[in-house]
Amino acid sequence: MKAKVIMVQGTMSNSGKSFITAGLCRVFAQDGYRTAPFKSQNMALNSYITKDGLEMGRAQVMQAEAAGIEPAADMNPILLKPTSHTGSQVIVNGRVRGQMKAMDYFRHKTELIPDIMAAYERLSEAYDIIVIEGAGSPAEINLKENDIVNMGLAKMVDAPVLLVGDIDRGGVFASLYGTVKLLEPEEQERIRGLIINKFRGDLAILKPGVRMIEDLVNIPVVGVVPMEKIDIDDEDSLSEHLLAEEMTGGLDAAVIRLPHISNFTDFTVFERLEGVSLRYVDRVSKLGSPHLILIPGTKNTMADLRWMRNNGLEEQVIRLSGDGVTVMGICGGYQMMGNILSDSEGVEEGGRMAGMGLLPVETNFRKEKVRTRIHGEIRCGSWNGCLVEGYEIHMGDSRIEDEGILANDSRTEDDEIHVNDSRPDGLEHIGSSGEFSPWISLSDGRMDGAINRGETVMGTYLHGIFDDGDFFLRFIDTLMERYHLTEENGAASGGDRQKFSARRPDMKAYKEAEYDKLADLIRKSLDMEKIYEIMGGRPNV
Repeated sequence: MKAKVIMVQGTMSNSGKSFITAGLCRVFAQDGYRTAPFKSQNMALNSYITKDGLEMGRAQVMQAEAAGIEPAADMNPILLKPTSHTGSQVIVNGRVRGQMKAMDYFRHKTELIPDIMAAYERLSEAYDIIVIEGAGSPAEINLKENDIVNMGLAKMVDAPVLLVGDIDRGGVFASLYGTVKLLEPEEQERIRGLIINKFRGDLAILKPGVRMIEDLVNIPVVGVVPMEKIDIDDEDSLSEHLLAEEMTGGLDAAVIRLPHISNFTDFTVFERLEGVSLRYVDRVSKLGSPHLILIPGTKNTMADLRWMRNNGLEEQVIRLSGDGVTVMGICGGYQMMGNILSDSEGVEEGGRMAGMGLLPVETNFRKEKVRTRIHGEIRCGSWNGCLVEGYEIHMGDSRIEDEGILANDSRTEDDEIHVNDSRPDGLEHIGSSGEFSPWISLSDGRMDGAINRGETVMGTYLHGIFDDGDFFLRFIDTLMERYHLTEENGAASGGDRQKFSARRPDMKAYKEAEYDKLADLIRKSLDMEKIYEIMGGRPNV
């Protein structure tokens, strides 16, 4: 039997489509129905690797978690990962299909309809309810031709639509009305309910507007969702997490906010630990003197390193590393921290480029993407024996150079065959000294990453390394002791401070509780019986 279906579209990007979709997934799952999310085309740099080694958008991973099911690439058959303002890597069914300019993709996207429909049909056969998320706005009249993600998809799968408007930005009634009226009559008929999202204030004041918009478009408002802080993973660079710039106390962790930042969800666990302050920095004046600098993944390593070089962040990070500040890179950040970036195959922009020189690592970009879930064990230093797990998702491989070469490698461009964009003058010998070694022994026999003997400079390809409670808490403990910190940002008082690792908060339980909070909010705010009615009734299971 085919699944029931409901689709969530928005009047604009960041209206809360992902949030509402996740909430509906949780409610339906709580009601006893096998529920799956679906988004035919996602554009985001936050991605995830499934157990079978396929790549998909993080938003659908979060929604699958809310539904209590294992994420699968069928839930997001097309993923676009922007590499520039006009081009993206195109991923179809979890595998890289190629690099395309926006106009080329626009011309050829209908060729992907069979892939979209095949993925949807597989889900429809396996689940009772499919909750579809649209993208952007269905009223982008320049993009409506051959649409495969909003009303075009709704028509293909015969889905009724809930339209979400963001009242926090202002003009919610105008955006709802304008969106509806820019659609064709048959598209307007698909919209069966309106949702006003992110409301603050007295609902009684809003009710006259609700009645008027219902009369104007002849579509019922099925709920008003209040603005409420619920900690679930965000989809992309519009995330409010990236706006955090101020240190709030305790351990100061600064993430470099790269132009093409990806998988910043690697660091959200820092926000969930009392006594740790996480902020995002995109200029030298905001960096200050943190205890920990995190260089995240990126979809364009060479371009983002050049951005750091041009705005002075690279120079400052190197100098702070020399002063004993801990610096860690993940994926693209790890690549940047090495000595050389080599792109002979033109994966990014071609040529060779000097890295930051903090790690004795050379990276060679490859056209074939590494996609795998993996686990391993840290084999050195304070965290020796810690088990870690996560996923790799990168185009290229990195190796530690010959034994005895330190991070302070002083080679200049004269020693290389055309090394462009060399690191700032005078910094060849600045940075943490000490011998380096591979960091993590992986379950497939490979060694990953590099770390110095002082444990102040390190890098890894392993996304999700902080999600493991044991390593993350021991990592935080090490930094708190290194910098003589307490949770109140004062001096440590002997040994009476309880270590973070002794508490062992259950991050999985924390996330489940947040999904339950989201479901409670949806049930209180939306007319769920009306939504079941819009879907054609509850599934017969």
